[in-house]
Amino acid sequence: MSFSELSDKITLIRSQATTPETSSLSDTSTVIDSDVNFKSDIRSVPCGEDLPPDGGLQAWLVLLGSFLNLFSTFGIVNSYGVFQQHYTTTLLPNSSASIISLIGSLQLALLYGMSPLIGRIFDAYGGSILLPLGSFVTVLSLIMLSFCKANNAYQFFLCQGIFFGLGNALVFPPALAVVGHWFKRRRAYAIGIAASGSALGGVIYPIMLQELIPKIGFSWAVRVTALITLACLCVSCLTMRTRLPLSRRMSFRDCMDFEGFKDWRYALSALGAFLAFYALFIPYFYIEQYALFEGVSPELAKYLLPIINAMGIPSRILPGLFADKIGPLNVLTPSMVISGLFVLILWLLSRGAVAVTMFASLYGLFSGAFVSLLPSYIATITPVEKFGARLGSIYLVVAVANLVGTPTAGAFIRTVNQHDFNSLIVFTGVLVLSGSLAFGCVRTIHSPHLRARV
Repeated sequence: MSFSELSDKITLIRSQATTPETSSLSDTSTVIDSDVNFKSDIRSVPCGEDLPPDGGLQAWLVLLGSFLNLFSTFGIVNSYGVFQQHYTTTLLPNSSASIISLIGSLQLALLYGMSPLIGRIFDAYGGSILLPLGSFVTVLSLIMLSFCKANNAYQFFLCQGIFFGLGNALVFPPALAVVGHWFKRRRAYAIGIAASGSALGGVIYPIMLQELIPKIGFSWAVRVTALITLACLCVSCLTMRTRLPLSRRMSFRDCMDFEGFKDWRYALSALGAFLAFYALFIPYFYIEQYALFEGVSPELAKYLLPIINAMGIPSRILPGLFADKIGPLNVLTPSMVISGLFVLILWLLSRGAVAVTMFASLYGLFSGAFVSLLPSYIATITPVEKFGARLGSIYLVVAVANLVGTPTAGAFIRTVNQHDFNSLIVFTGVLVLSGSLAFGCVRTIHSPHLRARV
Protein backbone atom coordinates (compact mmCIF):
# COMPACT_ATOMS: atom_id res chain seq x y z
CA MET A 1 0.00 0.00 0.00
CA SER A 2 1.41 3.39 -1.00
CA PHE A 3 1.77 6.27 1.45
CA SER A 4 -0.98 8.26 -0.30
CA GLU A 5 -3.40 5.35 -0.10
CA LEU A 6 -2.59 4.93 3.59
CA SER A 7 -3.11 8.64 4.16
CA ASP A 8 -6.49 8.50 2.41
CA LYS A 9 -7.58 5.61 4.66
CA ILE A 10 -6.55 7.45 7.82
CA THR A 11 -8.46 10.54 6.67
CA LEU A 12 -11.57 8.43 5.98
CA ILE A 13 -11.45 6.80 9.43
CA ARG A 14 -11.01 10.15 11.16
CA SER A 15 -13.92 11.66 9.27
CA GLN A 16 -16.13 8.74 10.26
CA ALA A 17 -15.03 9.03 13.90
CA THR A 18 -16.39 12.62 14.07
CA THR A 19 -19.87 11.85 12.80
CA PRO A 20 -22.55 12.42 15.49
CA GLU A 21 -24.56 9.34 14.61
CA THR A 22 -22.95 7.09 17.18
CA SER A 23 -24.94 5.38 19.88
CA SER A 24 -24.24 4.35 23.42
CA LEU A 25 -23.98 0.71 22.61
CA SER A 26 -22.58 1.03 19.11
CA ASP A 27 -19.64 -0.73 20.66
CA THR A 28 -21.82 -3.77 21.08
CA SER A 29 -23.03 -3.43 17.51
CA THR A 30 -19.53 -4.09 16.34
CA VAL A 31 -19.82 -7.42 18.08
CA ILE A 32 -22.02 -8.38 15.15
CA ASP A 33 -21.52 -5.84 12.43
CA SER A 34 -18.82 -3.45 11.17
CA ASP A 35 -15.64 -2.23 12.73
CA VAL A 36 -15.13 1.07 10.98
CA ASN A 37 -18.45 2.30 12.35
CA PHE A 38 -17.28 1.55 15.87
CA LYS A 39 -16.36 4.94 17.35
CA SER A 40 -15.35 4.31 20.95
CA ASP A 41 -11.93 4.04 22.47
CA ILE A 42 -10.20 3.62 25.80
CA ARG A 43 -6.71 4.50 24.68
CA SER A 44 -5.45 4.57 21.12
CA VAL A 45 -3.15 1.71 20.29
CA PRO A 46 -1.12 1.82 17.10
CA CYS A 47 -2.35 -0.65 14.56
CA GLY A 48 -1.09 -1.11 11.05
CA GLU A 49 -4.45 -2.13 9.61
CA ASP A 50 -7.91 -0.67 9.93
CA LEU A 51 -9.47 -4.15 10.20
CA PRO A 52 -9.52 -6.19 13.42
CA PRO A 53 -6.53 -8.52 13.64
CA ASP A 54 -8.68 -11.43 14.96
CA GLY A 55 -5.78 -12.51 17.12
CA GLY A 56 -2.33 -11.59 18.24
CA LEU A 57 -0.95 -10.81 21.69
CA GLN A 58 -2.74 -7.46 22.13
CA ALA A 59 -6.12 -8.87 21.04
CA TRP A 60 -5.90 -11.79 23.45
CA LEU A 61 -4.80 -9.49 26.27
CA VAL A 62 -7.88 -7.35 25.62
CA LEU A 63 -10.02 -10.48 25.76
CA LEU A 64 -8.33 -11.48 29.02
CA GLY A 65 -9.13 -8.06 30.49
CA SER A 66 -12.77 -8.30 29.44
CA PHE A 67 -13.01 -11.83 30.86
CA LEU A 68 -11.57 -10.77 34.23
CA ASN A 69 -13.77 -7.68 34.27
CA LEU A 70 -16.97 -9.70 33.91
CA PHE A 71 -15.63 -12.44 36.19
CA SER A 72 -15.16 -10.02 39.08
CA THR A 73 -18.28 -7.88 38.62
CA PHE A 74 -21.16 -9.74 36.97
CA GLY A 75 -19.78 -12.92 38.55
CA ILE A 76 -20.54 -11.51 41.99
CA VAL A 77 -24.00 -10.43 40.81
CA ASN A 78 -24.59 -14.04 39.70
CA SER A 79 -23.57 -15.13 43.20
CA TYR A 80 -26.26 -13.18 45.01
CA GLY A 81 -28.10 -16.36 45.98
CA VAL A 82 -25.39 -16.92 48.62
CA PHE A 83 -25.97 -13.45 50.06
CA GLN A 84 -29.75 -13.98 49.89
CA GLN A 85 -29.50 -17.14 52.00
CA HIS A 86 -27.07 -15.63 54.53
CA TYR A 87 -29.08 -12.44 54.92
CA THR A 88 -32.31 -14.40 55.39
CA THR A 89 -30.92 -16.68 58.07
CA THR A 90 -28.30 -14.53 59.83
CA LEU A 91 -27.86 -10.83 59.07
CA LEU A 92 -31.39 -9.71 58.14
CA PRO A 93 -33.73 -12.29 59.67
CA ASN A 94 -36.38 -9.65 60.38
CA SER A 95 -36.57 -8.55 56.74
CA SER A 96 -38.87 -10.25 54.24
CA ALA A 97 -37.55 -12.31 51.33
CA SER A 98 -38.94 -9.67 48.98
CA ILE A 99 -36.94 -6.88 50.62
CA ILE A 100 -33.73 -8.93 50.62
CA SER A 101 -34.23 -9.83 46.95
CA LEU A 102 -34.52 -6.14 46.12
CA ILE A 103 -30.88 -5.65 47.10
CA GLY A 104 -29.78 -8.09 44.41
CA SER A 105 -32.25 -6.83 41.82
CA LEU A 106 -30.98 -3.27 42.26
CA GLN A 107 -27.56 -4.41 41.04
CA LEU A 108 -29.04 -5.85 37.86
CA ALA A 109 -31.33 -2.87 37.28
CA LEU A 110 -28.47 -0.38 37.53
CA LEU A 111 -26.19 -2.52 35.39
CA TYR A 112 -28.67 -2.77 32.51
CA GLY A 113 -30.46 0.54 33.03
CA MET A 114 -27.30 2.64 32.91
CA SER A 115 -25.76 0.78 29.96
CA PRO A 116 -27.13 3.20 27.32
CA LEU A 117 -25.69 6.26 29.09
CA ILE A 118 -22.37 4.66 30.04
CA GLY A 119 -22.01 3.22 26.58
CA ARG A 120 -22.53 6.64 25.03
CA ILE A 121 -19.93 8.21 27.34
CA PHE A 122 -17.57 5.40 26.39
CA ASP A 123 -18.19 6.11 22.69
CA ALA A 124 -17.28 9.76 23.10
CA TYR A 125 -14.52 9.81 25.69
CA GLY A 126 -13.30 6.25 26.09
CA GLY A 127 -12.70 4.27 29.24
CA SER A 128 -9.59 5.91 30.65
CA ILE A 129 -11.78 7.38 33.40
CA LEU A 130 -14.74 4.96 33.35
CA LEU A 131 -12.72 1.81 34.00
CA PRO A 132 -10.60 3.02 36.95
CA LEU A 133 -13.56 4.86 38.46
CA GLY A 134 -15.86 1.86 38.12
CA SER A 135 -13.19 -0.44 39.54
CA PHE A 136 -12.66 1.86 42.51
CA VAL A 137 -16.41 2.12 43.26
CA THR A 138 -16.84 -1.66 42.93
CA VAL A 139 -14.03 -2.52 45.35
CA LEU A 140 -14.95 0.27 47.78
CA SER A 141 -18.57 -0.90 47.89
CA LEU A 142 -17.44 -4.41 48.88
CA ILE A 143 -15.22 -3.03 51.64
CA MET A 144 -18.14 -0.93 52.90
CA LEU A 145 -20.37 -4.02 52.74
CA SER A 146 -18.00 -5.86 55.06
CA PHE A 147 -18.68 -3.25 57.76
CA CYS A 148 -22.50 -3.36 57.51
CA LYS A 149 -24.28 -4.23 60.74
CA ALA A 150 -26.88 -6.94 61.19
CA ASN A 151 -30.54 -5.88 61.04
CA ASN A 152 -29.65 -2.59 59.32
CA ALA A 153 -31.10 -3.33 55.90
CA TYR A 154 -30.53 0.21 54.60
CA GLN A 155 -26.75 -0.26 54.90
CA PHE A 156 -26.88 -3.34 52.67
CA PHE A 157 -29.11 -1.48 50.20
CA LEU A 158 -26.64 1.38 49.91
CA CYS A 159 -23.43 -0.66 49.78
CA GLN A 160 -24.41 -3.72 47.77
CA GLY A 161 -27.55 -2.62 45.95
CA ILE A 162 -26.65 0.92 44.87
CA PHE A 163 -22.86 1.48 45.09
CA PHE A 164 -21.87 -1.98 43.87
CA GLY A 165 -24.49 -1.72 41.11
CA LEU A 166 -23.11 1.66 40.04
CA GLY A 167 -19.55 0.34 39.96
CA ASN A 168 -20.64 -2.57 37.78
CA ALA A 169 -22.56 -0.26 35.47
CA LEU A 170 -19.42 1.83 34.83
CA VAL A 171 -17.32 -1.12 33.63
CA PHE A 172 -19.89 -3.50 32.07
CA PRO A 173 -20.49 -1.78 28.66
CA PRO A 174 -16.76 -1.18 27.96
CA ALA A 175 -15.93 -4.79 28.84
CA LEU A 176 -18.26 -6.14 26.17
CA ALA A 177 -17.74 -3.40 23.61
CA VAL A 178 -13.97 -3.38 23.43
CA VAL A 179 -13.77 -6.99 22.20
CA GLY A 180 -15.37 -5.88 18.93
CA HIS A 181 -12.35 -3.73 18.16
CA TRP A 182 -10.06 -6.71 17.94
CA PHE A 183 -12.19 -9.56 16.58
CA LYS A 184 -14.42 -9.82 13.51
CA ARG A 185 -14.25 -13.26 11.92
CA ARG A 186 -14.07 -14.93 15.36
CA ARG A 187 -16.07 -12.23 17.13
CA ALA A 188 -18.97 -14.40 18.34
CA TYR A 189 -16.48 -16.87 19.76
CA ALA A 190 -14.48 -14.10 21.46
CA ILE A 191 -17.56 -12.45 22.95
CA GLY A 192 -18.70 -15.84 24.21
CA ILE A 193 -15.39 -16.31 25.99
CA ALA A 194 -15.62 -12.86 27.58
CA ALA A 195 -19.22 -13.41 28.65
CA SER A 196 -18.35 -16.78 30.15
CA GLY A 197 -16.30 -14.87 32.71
CA SER A 198 -19.51 -13.85 34.46
CA ALA A 199 -20.58 -17.49 34.64
CA LEU A 200 -17.20 -18.65 35.95
CA GLY A 201 -17.31 -15.89 38.57
CA GLY A 202 -20.72 -17.23 39.55
CA VAL A 203 -19.02 -20.57 40.21
CA ILE A 204 -15.89 -19.44 42.08
CA TYR A 205 -17.31 -16.70 44.30
CA PRO A 206 -20.23 -18.69 45.80
CA ILE A 207 -17.99 -21.64 46.65
CA MET A 208 -15.36 -19.35 48.14
CA LEU A 209 -17.85 -17.35 50.20
CA GLN A 210 -19.60 -20.41 51.58
CA GLU A 211 -16.27 -21.94 52.57
CA LEU A 212 -14.92 -18.76 54.16
CA ILE A 213 -17.99 -17.43 56.00
CA PRO A 214 -18.10 -20.28 58.60
CA LYS A 215 -14.31 -20.05 59.10
CA ILE A 216 -13.50 -16.34 59.19
CA GLY A 217 -16.94 -14.70 59.28
CA PHE A 218 -18.98 -12.73 56.74
CA SER A 219 -16.99 -9.51 57.05
CA TRP A 220 -13.60 -11.01 56.32
CA ALA A 221 -15.01 -13.26 53.60
CA VAL A 222 -16.30 -10.16 51.80
CA ARG A 223 -12.91 -8.44 52.25
CA VAL A 224 -11.18 -11.41 50.62
CA THR A 225 -13.71 -11.08 47.79
CA ALA A 226 -12.83 -7.39 47.50
CA LEU A 227 -9.11 -8.21 47.30
CA ILE A 228 -9.61 -10.75 44.49
CA THR A 229 -11.90 -8.32 42.68
CA LEU A 230 -9.28 -5.57 42.98
CA ALA A 231 -6.60 -7.80 41.45
CA CYS A 232 -8.83 -8.80 38.53
CA LEU A 233 -9.95 -5.24 37.80
CA CYS A 234 -6.38 -3.92 37.94
CA VAL A 235 -5.37 -6.41 35.25
CA SER A 236 -8.49 -5.45 33.30
CA CYS A 237 -7.64 -1.74 33.40
CA LEU A 238 -4.08 -2.44 32.23
CA THR A 239 -4.95 -4.75 29.34
CA MET A 240 -8.13 -3.34 27.80
CA ARG A 241 -7.28 -1.22 24.75
CA THR A 242 -9.15 -0.08 21.66
CA ARG A 243 -7.97 0.59 18.14
CA LEU A 244 -10.05 3.51 16.86
CA PRO A 245 -9.85 7.21 17.80
CA LEU A 246 -12.36 8.82 20.15
CA SER A 247 -15.33 10.61 18.62
CA ARG A 248 -15.20 13.41 21.25
CA ARG A 249 -18.89 14.01 20.54
CA MET A 250 -21.83 13.13 22.72
CA SER A 251 -25.57 13.45 22.33
CA PHE A 252 -27.93 12.00 24.90
CA ARG A 253 -30.51 11.62 22.16
CA ASP A 254 -28.33 8.85 20.73
CA CYS A 255 -28.53 6.80 23.93
CA MET A 256 -31.91 5.31 23.09
CA ASP A 257 -34.16 5.07 20.05
CA PHE A 258 -37.85 4.40 20.65
CA GLU A 259 -38.64 4.50 16.93
CA GLY A 260 -37.95 0.78 16.87
CA PHE A 261 -41.25 0.10 18.66
CA LYS A 262 -43.02 0.89 15.38
CA ASP A 263 -41.66 -2.44 14.15
CA TRP A 264 -43.78 -5.31 15.46
CA ARG A 265 -40.75 -7.59 15.62
CA TYR A 266 -38.88 -5.14 17.83
CA ALA A 267 -41.92 -4.37 20.01
CA LEU A 268 -42.67 -8.05 20.62
CA SER A 269 -38.99 -8.69 21.32
CA ALA A 270 -39.07 -5.98 23.99
CA LEU A 271 -42.16 -7.61 25.51
CA GLY A 272 -40.51 -11.04 25.43
CA ALA A 273 -37.35 -9.64 27.01
CA PHE A 274 -39.36 -7.99 29.79
CA LEU A 275 -41.26 -11.19 30.61
CA ALA A 276 -38.16 -13.41 30.45
CA PHE A 277 -35.88 -11.18 32.52
CA TYR A 278 -38.69 -10.68 35.03
CA ALA A 279 -38.26 -14.33 35.98
CA LEU A 280 -34.85 -15.35 34.63
CA PHE A 281 -32.84 -14.83 37.84
CA ILE A 282 -35.44 -16.13 40.32
CA PRO A 283 -33.89 -19.65 40.45
CA TYR A 284 -30.46 -18.07 41.00
CA PHE A 285 -31.78 -16.29 44.09
CA TYR A 286 -33.93 -19.03 45.60
CA ILE A 287 -32.52 -22.44 44.57
CA GLU A 288 -30.42 -22.89 47.72
CA GLN A 289 -33.23 -21.86 50.05
CA TYR A 290 -35.61 -24.24 48.26
CA ALA A 291 -33.11 -27.12 48.42
CA LEU A 292 -32.61 -26.70 52.16
CA PHE A 293 -36.38 -26.67 52.68
CA GLU A 294 -36.67 -29.93 50.73
CA GLY A 295 -34.12 -31.61 52.97
CA VAL A 296 -31.09 -31.44 50.70
CA SER A 297 -27.93 -31.52 52.79
CA PRO A 298 -26.27 -28.13 53.34
CA GLU A 299 -23.05 -29.54 51.86
CA LEU A 300 -24.81 -30.11 48.52
CA ALA A 301 -27.22 -27.16 48.65
CA LYS A 302 -24.39 -24.63 48.75
CA TYR A 303 -23.11 -25.94 45.39
CA LEU A 304 -26.41 -25.60 43.51
CA LEU A 305 -25.86 -21.95 42.56
CA PRO A 306 -22.33 -22.69 41.31
CA ILE A 307 -23.79 -25.57 39.29
CA ILE A 308 -26.28 -23.24 37.58
CA ASN A 309 -23.50 -20.80 36.76
CA ALA A 310 -21.08 -23.53 35.67
CA MET A 311 -23.59 -24.82 33.13
CA GLY A 312 -23.95 -21.23 31.96
CA ILE A 313 -20.39 -21.25 30.62
CA PRO A 314 -21.09 -23.49 27.59
CA SER A 315 -24.54 -21.92 27.21
CA ARG A 316 -22.90 -18.55 26.51
CA ILE A 317 -20.49 -19.93 23.91
CA LEU A 318 -22.18 -22.79 22.03
CA PRO A 319 -25.52 -21.06 21.22
CA GLY A 320 -23.63 -18.28 19.47
CA LEU A 321 -21.90 -20.80 17.22
CA PHE A 322 -25.23 -22.43 16.33
CA ALA A 323 -26.90 -19.04 15.86
CA ASP A 324 -24.30 -18.07 13.26
CA LYS A 325 -25.48 -21.02 11.16
CA ILE A 326 -29.27 -21.22 11.70
CA GLY A 327 -30.16 -17.78 13.07
CA PRO A 328 -30.33 -16.37 16.63
CA LEU A 329 -34.12 -16.59 16.95
CA ASN A 330 -34.10 -20.27 15.97
CA VAL A 331 -31.84 -20.95 18.97
CA LEU A 332 -33.19 -18.39 21.44
CA THR A 333 -36.88 -19.35 21.28
CA PRO A 334 -36.49 -23.14 21.83
CA SER A 335 -34.01 -22.47 24.65
CA MET A 336 -36.59 -20.31 26.42
CA VAL A 337 -39.36 -22.85 25.93
CA ILE A 338 -37.20 -25.63 27.35
CA SER A 339 -36.16 -23.45 30.31
CA GLY A 340 -39.81 -22.68 31.12
CA LEU A 341 -40.78 -26.35 30.89
CA PHE A 342 -37.93 -27.35 33.19
CA VAL A 343 -39.23 -24.85 35.76
CA LEU A 344 -42.87 -25.99 35.56
CA ILE A 345 -42.12 -29.70 35.45
CA LEU A 346 -38.74 -30.54 36.93
CA TRP A 347 -38.43 -27.80 39.57
CA LEU A 348 -42.09 -27.96 40.59
CA LEU A 349 -41.94 -31.72 41.14
CA SER A 350 -38.41 -31.94 42.59
CA ARG A 351 -38.36 -33.12 46.18
CA GLY A 352 -34.89 -34.57 46.68
CA ALA A 353 -31.23 -33.91 46.05
CA VAL A 354 -31.08 -35.66 42.66
CA ALA A 355 -34.08 -33.85 41.18
CA VAL A 356 -33.04 -30.42 42.47
CA THR A 357 -29.48 -30.87 41.20
CA MET A 358 -30.73 -32.00 37.81
CA PHE A 359 -32.95 -28.94 37.55
CA ALA A 360 -30.09 -26.60 38.48
CA SER A 361 -27.86 -28.15 35.81
CA LEU A 362 -30.40 -28.12 32.99
CA TYR A 363 -31.80 -24.67 33.78
CA GLY A 364 -28.31 -23.17 33.78
CA LEU A 365 -27.51 -24.89 30.49
CA PHE A 366 -30.53 -23.56 28.57
CA SER A 367 -31.35 -20.23 30.23
CA GLY A 368 -27.90 -18.76 29.58
CA ALA A 369 -28.55 -18.72 25.83
CA PHE A 370 -31.12 -15.96 26.17
CA VAL A 371 -28.65 -13.51 27.72
CA SER A 372 -26.12 -13.91 24.91
CA LEU A 373 -28.50 -14.16 21.93
CA LEU A 374 -30.86 -11.25 22.59
CA PRO A 375 -28.38 -8.61 21.32
CA SER A 376 -27.59 -10.81 18.31
CA TYR A 377 -31.20 -10.95 17.24
CA ILE A 378 -31.81 -7.23 17.78
CA ALA A 379 -28.85 -6.59 15.47
CA THR A 380 -30.52 -8.54 12.66
CA ILE A 381 -33.62 -6.31 12.61
CA THR A 382 -31.91 -2.97 13.24
CA PRO A 383 -29.93 -0.62 10.97
CA VAL A 384 -26.26 -0.68 11.89
CA GLU A 385 -26.15 3.00 12.78
CA LYS A 386 -29.10 2.61 15.18
CA PHE A 387 -28.19 -0.67 16.82
CA GLY A 388 -26.69 0.79 19.98
CA ALA A 389 -29.67 3.04 20.62
CA ARG A 390 -32.19 0.26 19.89
CA LEU A 391 -30.38 -2.16 22.18
CA GLY A 392 -30.21 0.58 24.81
CA SER A 393 -33.99 0.88 24.71
CA ILE A 394 -34.32 -2.89 25.15
CA TYR A 395 -31.93 -2.83 28.09
CA LEU A 396 -33.99 -0.10 29.73
CA VAL A 397 -36.97 -2.45 29.58
CA VAL A 398 -34.79 -5.25 30.94
CA ALA A 399 -33.65 -3.01 33.82
CA VAL A 400 -37.25 -2.47 34.94
CA ALA A 401 -37.93 -6.21 34.76
CA ASN A 402 -34.83 -7.01 36.82
CA LEU A 403 -35.72 -4.40 39.42
CA VAL A 404 -39.19 -5.76 40.16
CA GLY A 405 -38.82 -9.44 39.20
CA THR A 406 -37.12 -11.11 42.16
CA PRO A 407 -38.82 -8.89 44.81
CA THR A 408 -42.17 -9.87 43.30
CA ALA A 409 -41.15 -13.50 43.54
CA GLY A 410 -40.06 -12.97 47.14
CA ALA A 411 -43.56 -11.78 47.98
CA PHE A 412 -44.77 -15.33 47.37
CA ILE A 413 -42.60 -16.63 50.23
CA ARG A 414 -44.63 -15.28 53.13
CA THR A 415 -43.65 -18.33 55.15
CA VAL A 416 -41.28 -21.12 54.13
CA ASN A 417 -43.70 -23.87 53.09
CA GLN A 418 -44.41 -26.02 50.04
CA HIS A 419 -47.45 -24.05 48.91
CA ASP A 420 -45.58 -20.74 48.78
CA PHE A 421 -42.64 -22.28 46.94
CA ASN A 422 -45.01 -23.88 44.44
CA SER A 423 -46.59 -20.49 43.80
CA LEU A 424 -43.15 -18.95 43.19
CA ILE A 425 -42.18 -21.76 40.79
CA VAL A 426 -45.41 -21.55 38.78
CA PHE A 427 -45.02 -17.77 38.58
CA THR A 428 -41.47 -18.19 37.24
CA GLY A 429 -42.33 -20.85 34.68
CA VAL A 430 -45.39 -19.03 33.32
CA LEU A 431 -43.41 -15.83 32.81
CA VAL A 432 -40.55 -17.59 31.01
CA LEU A 433 -42.99 -19.42 28.73
CA SER A 434 -44.89 -16.17 28.11
CA GLY A 435 -41.64 -14.56 27.02
CA SER A 436 -40.93 -17.46 24.69
CA LEU A 437 -44.45 -17.10 23.25
CA ALA A 438 -43.69 -13.47 22.39
CA PHE A 439 -40.52 -14.52 20.58
CA GLY A 440 -42.46 -17.32 18.90
CA CYS A 441 -44.78 -14.68 17.46
CA VAL A 442 -41.74 -12.75 16.25
CA ARG A 443 -40.45 -15.93 14.61
CA THR A 444 -43.78 -16.38 12.82
CA ILE A 445 -43.73 -12.78 11.59
CA HIS A 446 -40.36 -13.45 9.98
CA SER A 447 -41.39 -16.70 8.34
CA PRO A 448 -43.85 -19.54 9.03
CA HIS A 449 -41.38 -22.06 7.61
CA LEU A 450 -39.48 -23.94 10.28
CA ARG A 451 -36.32 -24.22 8.18
CA ALA A 452 -36.04 -20.49 7.57
CA ARG A 453 -32.89 -18.90 8.97
CA VAL A 454 -34.02 -16.23 11.43
